[in-house]
Amino acid sequence: MSEPLIARVARWASEIPDAPAYTFLDYSAGRDGVRHTLSWSAVDRKARAAAVRLREVAQPGERAAILAPQGLEYVVAMLGALYARVVAVPLFAPDLPGHADRLVRAYADADPVCVLTTVPALEAVRAFLDGHGGESVPRPKQIVTVDTVSDLLADEWEPEPIGAADLAYLQYTSGSTRAPAGVEISHGNVTANAEQLWTAFRATPRVSTAALWLPLFHDMGLIATVAAPIVGGNRSVFMDPVAFVMHPVRWLRMLSEFDDVFTGGPNFAYEYTASRVTEEEKAALDLSGVVVMLNGAEPLRAGTVRHFSEAFASCGLRPEAHTPGYGLAEATVFVTAMDRDLPARTTPFDREALAAGRAVPVAAADGKEAAELVSCGTPTGQRVRIVGPDGTARPDGEVGEIWIQGPNVARAYWRDEERSAEVFGGVLAGEDGTWLRTGDLGVVHEGELYVTGRIKDLIIVDGRNHYPQDVEATVQEADPAVRRDHVAAFAVPGEETERLVVVAERSRRAEGRDPAEIAANARAAVARRHDLRLHEFVLVEAGAVPRTSSGKIARRACARAYLDGAFTASASGSAPSSPPSGPPPSPPPGRSDGPAGGTGAGSGSGDAGA
Repeated sequence: MSEPLIARVARWASEIPDAPAYTFLDYSAGRDGVRHTLSWSAVDRKARAAAVRLREVAQPGERAAILAPQGLEYVVAMLGALYARVVAVPLFAPDLPGHADRLVRAYADADPVCVLTTVPALEAVRAFLDGHGGESVPRPKQIVTVDTVSDLLADEWEPEPIGAADLAYLQYTSGSTRAPAGVEISHGNVTANAEQLWTAFRATPRVSTAALWLPLFHDMGLIATVAAPIVGGNRSVFMDPVAFVMHPVRWLRMLSEFDDVFTGGPNFAYEYTASRVTEEEKAALDLSGVVVMLNGAEPLRAGTVRHFSEAFASCGLRPEAHTPGYGLAEATVFVTAMDRDLPARTTPFDREALAAGRAVPVAAADGKEAAELVSCGTPTGQRVRIVGPDGTARPDGEVGEIWIQGPNVARAYWRDEERSAEVFGGVLAGEDGTWLRTGDLGVVHEGELYVTGRIKDLIIVDGRNHYPQDVEATVQEADPAVRRDHVAAFAVPGEETERLVVVAERSRRAEGRDPAEIAANARAAVARRHDLRLHEFVLVEAGAVPRTSSGKIARRACARAYLDGAFTASASGSAPSSPPSGPPPSPPPGRSDGPAGGTGAGSGSGDAGA
């Protein structure tokens, strides 16, 4: 390992003490946002002070859970834990809506000895620890409010050696199908991945700026916002995700302030922003300084890439700026990305050949049904292989499981030896060392990675493979009454073969429509495009289709809900047929959310795209 990442904070505090390191745009304090900035010397001093306070209640190797809102205190808590060699558990404040169950499960699994939070979040943290929300959790030895730790404590800190194998933090996956899994990220892993991301973006030391709104408890947000800027002493500017959701133009206004800026987000964010920003708002934007807009953390849509690029071309956004990528928490986060000077590449592949395991490009004139996939580019500082069921590498053009090897690949899942051996212990014929088995299907075409799907998400009907994201795209295009990117396609057991079920949220344009007509349009489109019979189409209210914390459709959770009878009315207007007996498909090895974090970051479903 090169110099530990946390050691570089001290270097920048010495070399560029007054340069801005982290700036938080606080929109809760005003419509235009209030800026709070820490220089490199200030963030280093606060992190060292936090380390001293931490070591009063925790020893190296013990866990400290971060239950804090988005802000500078979160950054200080994370860096303080790295200094102290206490294992950070980046989570979130208990008052974050919609994730209470995940927080309980991740917190209980980590069993931290202390909690790092802030004074404004203290009441919610105490209620969470007391079990006021229902399920009780282990009690920590102490709660430390980071915003009340005196900077004077920094003078008491004495640097300690940090080894590459020392555990830095536990990155919890989204956990849509089972208890969240804590990925063990070492100091060597986070240092390597921050350098890989920074190198792939070709950032300029002390010049390039990171500007994001992603949550810091998510792997993509943590590495891109907190870690990667440390590599070159670069500035990081960020806001709360809620501020983005309320007014997505805030993201673009933030980007407009800089001449050399990189950012990132999941596919839905680009679609959402393009549809919400008005022409009047666009007139005040200058996106010519955006060099990288990483698109990851969920399946990529070729249409979204085109739509966003066209929507903001008048604002100076270069076509090359949109940068598809792929990654997952088990690789810290970042794995591959398109070159920053190349436009996003989409390739239509023969749908039937792809389902049979071969990537055969087709032209529109061929008249064949095509699956348009988005290239996720090439890896930086790591090795990627496409592997068949027999454990041998597949040549370019053949579909197989994506395997990864590199200094960024984590060593294990926290307290889960059996699953760790299965996922992190892949042995590739003719290759040295062990490999990470991602559980994602992909193919290398002309040297670039295309993610085709998730192994256990494959829909197999009458012996033919179908990718769920293809079916979902067909359904959402079949009728405007279907809410875009809120569709789940999955298979349920049948008497002779699996049966296809689609659960879709209704859009605002469904008002006054006959559900049977919407269902008929969906069935016809699926039959025409995929030669596939749709066993049941269920139209539900907005918010009913489950999603992971990283925003991906949780297909297996949706299948479980369907089999449990959670969806009571079908779009045909009649009661749905009795759900087949038996459990939903079991989750695959790899992330419990079934990447994309991560995720997927690519055109498949990796847990994150860096």
